[in-house]
Amino acid sequence: MDVLAGRLLLRPTDLERTRAFYRDVLGLAIYREFGTGPHRGTVFFLGGGYLEVSAGSPEPPTAATELWLQVRDLPATAAELAAHDVTVLREPRREPWGLDEMWIADPDGLRIVLVEVPEDHPIRYRP
Repeated sequence: MDVLAGRLLLRPTDLERTRAFYRDVLGLAIYREFGTGPHRGTVFFLGGGYLEVSAGSPEPPTAATELWLQVRDLPATAAELAAHDVTVLREPRREPWGLDEMWIADPDGLRIVLVEVPEDHPIRYRP
């Protein structure tokens, strides 16, 4: 198998509300849009992958699904999100494994883990 790219597909309960959250609140850049009308899909850049928000679902996501996003500056990100009244599930803190994490929720309650990797963390550098 030769995988060239990956994409996480979200089927939100309210398509436009969720599209606005990822576009306007999290500030994800749009890779492409497709379709027309109320079922228009949007694919956002997601670092090394993509996040597609399209179609719809009558059910919210389960706790079995989370989105993990690495950010450059977690305190600055937390301040930006506070200005948008984003639901904070857990304030930023250093985890026992050395990463700085904050947990938020999208409009359907999907847990999003925001992570800053400290400069001295082994993910960045292993001698």
